[in-house]
Order: sequence, then C-alpha cells, then structure tokens
Amino acid sequence: MSIYFPYSEKEKRLTSLHGSIEKLLYDPEQNDVHIGWLDDRSKPIIFSMARLDRVKNITGLVELYGKCAKLRETVNLVVVAGYHDVKKSKDREEIQEIEKMHELIKTYDLFGQFRWISAQTNKARNGELYRYIADTRGAFVQPALYEAFGLTVVEAMTCGLPTFATCHGGPAEIIEHGVSGFHIDPYHPDQAAALMVEFFEQSKKDPSNWIKISEGGLKRIYERYTWKIYSERLMTLAGVYGFWKFVSKLERRETRRYLEMFYILKFRELVKSVPLAVDDAH
Repeated sequence: MSIYFPYSEKEKRLTSLHGSIEKLLYDPEQNDVHIGWLDDRSKPIIFSMARLDRVKNITGLVELYGKCAKLRETVNLVVVAGYHDVKKSKDREEIQEIEKMHELIKTYDLFGQFRWISAQTNKARNGELYRYIADTRGAFVQPALYEAFGLTVVEAMTCGLPTFATCHGGPAEIIEHGVSGFHIDPYHPDQAAALMVEFFEQSKKDPSNWIKISEGGLKRIYERYTWKIYSERLMTLAGVYGFWKFVSKLERRETRRYLEMFYILKFRELVKSVPLAVDDAH
C-alpha cells in the first residue's frame, strides 16, 4: 500500500495511527520526543520535517515564525528535526543547530505556539502526519537554503498539503508559484512570512483558496512526479542508451582498440609524410 496519498481519500486513511499522532502533536508532557506545546488547537499548523543542519534551515523557519507576530496569531508551528539534547548528537553542525533552536524558543517565547518533535523514522506514520496536518487546514514549509530535489515537497503535495518551498534548487521546478504551491526565498524571511500570512488570511475568509492550492499541488504531482511517470522516463532513457550502445558498439575496451588501430594504420603513416623542420640559420 502506498504511504503517500491525498488526505481526502478517507477510506485509505491510517486512522489507527491518529492516537499516536495526536499525542505527538499535543501531549503536554515535555520529554526526549517532543518539547513545546500548542495552546490553541483550532489554529492551522505550518509543518516542516528535515535534518537539523544549517542548509535545511529549520532554525531559520523557527526564527522567521518567532519574528512575525501576525503569523504567530494565525497559525501554530510544528517541526520534526534532529535531537533535542546536544549529548545525543555527534555532529558538530547539528549540535550548533540544537543550541540555536533552544535559544530561539527562549528569545521569542514560543511556548504555546511551537512544537519541536525529534526525528521520526516511522514512514507510515509520517505519511499520515502530513494528512493530519492537512486536516487542520495547515501547510508544509521547506525552508532550505538549497535543495537538490525536494522529496518532502513531493510527499507533502501528494498528501494534498499546500506547500511553501525554497526557490533555490529542485522545488523551484516542482512547484508552480501560486498554482500548485508557493516559492519562498530563505534569504528574505520577512517576505516568506508575509506570503504565508496572506495565504492563511485568504483561506480563512474563503476556504476554497486552501482547497485550490491543495488540488493544484495534487494535479502537479499526477502530471509530473508519480512513480509511473518516473519509471516510464527511466525506461525511455534506458532505451535511448541501449539503442546507441547497440548502434555504436563502442564499449571502453573496444574504443581503445579502435583508437590503437587508427594510430597504427593511419596516424603513424601520416606522421612519416610530414616534412622535418629545417633550421634556416644553417
């Protein structure tokens, strides 16, 4: 069974996981799995999930949220990333990001509006988590400074979750801005925050706005990024490669032998016909 499918496909939803997901999001206990809490459960959730390193820029998203009072009034923020305790990490960069995250929580007093969940490896539950966030009429945010492809972007869009993603790298091609999601520039966080506020305010006034972007994202995925399309493209490329391999017959060893033959039969004889240089001084 596919892990990633639209939130609207109720008959396929993994409802048996909803209890653990609700605990993950809202349990007030502070422990190694989750810290922070959400006071107002009626607000939509903006959600992100990634490694906790500088390039993935999760702390940049938290800082963006902390600085924007209007965004904090409108939505809650939930991130799934790394460890909470620096003692559990052996990566210097991750340790710096963990320390920065704790500092941001205190600096912007994010308690009651922000939830930090440690890295999760249960893929089935992660898939249902995207859909659960969609049930809150929330959105997915991918704030990386650069992203080569954007797998989580595809996952979120496949689940029908409106997505804001970095304009640097693969997501710029995956998303059609304003149609199937939104591009954000992590180097201009104020503009990114304003774009999110605008989207959620419009969606609150007109719920069809949220649905339009959700459906636009699904349409984009079905047109460009399904496994069927990927496999067909892969087979096409394999066919093209196989065709030229068949036509040319130029494997590496054969290519070398061909060049050696060319040198022996042609080039060496041609060299003999080239006149030697004559020094005019003599």
